[in-house]
Amino acid sequence: MSAVKTGDVVLAARDVAKSFGPVQALKGVNFDVHYGLVTTLFGENGAGKSTLMKILSGVQKPTSGEIILDGVPVVLGSTTEAQARGICIIHQELSLAPNLSVRDNIFMGREIKGAFGVDYAEEERQVRALMAELEEDIDPLARVEDLRLGQQQIVEIARALSVDARILIMDEPTSALSAAEVEVLFKVIRDLKAKGVSIVYISHHLEEALTITDHAVVLRDGAMTAYAPRAQIDLEWIVRNMVGENFDLGSPPQGYDFGAPALAIKGLSVASHAGGLAVDAMDLEVRAGEIVCIYGLMGAGRTELMECAAGRLKAVAGHVELHGRDVSRLSIAQRINAGLVLVPEDRQRDGLVQTMSVGRNLSLASIRNFTRGIFTSRRDEEVIVRDSIRDVTVKTDGPNAPIGSLSGGNQQKVVIGKMLVTDPTVIMLDEPSRGIDIGAKAEVFRLLAERAKAGLAVVYTTSEVSECLSIAHRIIVMRRGEISATFPHTTTKEAIMAASGEQLVA
Repeated sequence: MSAVKTGDVVLAARDVAKSFGPVQALKGVNFDVHYGLVTTLFGENGAGKSTLMKILSGVQKPTSGEIILDGVPVVLGSTTEAQARGICIIHQELSLAPNLSVRDNIFMGREIKGAFGVDYAEEERQVRALMAELEEDIDPLARVEDLRLGQQQIVEIARALSVDARILIMDEPTSALSAAEVEVLFKVIRDLKAKGVSIVYISHHLEEALTITDHAVVLRDGAMTAYAPRAQIDLEWIVRNMVGENFDLGSPPQGYDFGAPALAIKGLSVASHAGGLAVDAMDLEVRAGEIVCIYGLMGAGRTELMECAAGRLKAVAGHVELHGRDVSRLSIAQRINAGLVLVPEDRQRDGLVQTMSVGRNLSLASIRNFTRGIFTSRRDEEVIVRDSIRDVTVKTDGPNAPIGSLSGGNQQKVVIGKMLVTDPTVIMLDEPSRGIDIGAKAEVFRLLAERAKAGLAVVYTTSEVSECLSIAHRIIVMRRGEISATFPHTTTKEAIMAASGEQLVA
């Protein structure tokens, strides 16, 4: 066999189909992975991207078709077998053990053996080297559950890098990373390419992905709809082939007047896990019917602000008012009952119960609405669930379907729907579009705009500038726990990013 050259096909799917009962997730897909290059896979939630990647990495077997590795058909019976052949995957949803250390997570199942058992010192040394490569100051002995979501994502990436794979599949690797962390990851990807590593990259951050890709493939409804090298594609090409039309994420709802102040945050300070203040004496007022977007880099204090207002974190100083009433001493449940709800950033850990069905997840926060004394009314619950599935347009086989059977976008709509059925007057959403495609984003923002017209006060955070300029009436920029700027919806990306301390990348 001749030497492999950059661009040669090293891994391929040929006529791969995958069915789950009557649902056909993949329909005869042909897909190539090129030596030393980045192939980016685009598509809406449910298009079949993750299914294809699971087949290429040995997680699942195709219903029909074959996998070709180095020109030879292979059967990948497990992830262990795939790893032995040099294929490794970073999954979209984190698969870490939260109660174990960073070191133990990275070497789980492939511990380094020494003369007297596991060589923990060598494992720790290698983890420190990986973290240095990723420019992240994470203690190898820290428990994963004590890390913020972005740091957990870095650990997931470090675990994949430690395998020394020659084909690396990255499924939404930047969904929880700051802009600075994304730049470091892209530097690592460029270094890996130089070493001949082939990358498959999946991302819903379209503009971001364009900066790293060499080839683009678009999946739609389980079939490949387009393929082109980087020189022939742009953002419009991706969107057109993903959803069949070029559209934006909406605009601020108009034609009505805002109501009285619904949420007032006054002099609020929240402690940081690293010491000091994550939120420093912040004031914010949101009126009924108003949509406010909070933008900021990782560590700006956005999440801490949201979680304190919702009752998940204690305030060091200041208070939170709901329609003029101080709710600072109320529990989370009491704040929900009063009309103040939060859709958390990490839907898997904080927003959903993985062992429950779609319907039970939807009704969980509104159990008081169908409880009579010590009994619950199944009929009333079914009405609530059915109406919620319709109102937030969840694509599901039915209320009894496992929550894990839904795409990321539909899981996010379940989390939002769960909070909306409590009939809130203020809804806060922390990164509501994390890990969902452009079509699902548009549906989520459309839903929020409709509810704002009906008088709901909406506050959402984002780390994507384009989302600031969608449905928000007002844009707040946070920097180091404080408001650094306030803009109307007519502002520019450059102005927002400058206020956050970020530089716009051409």
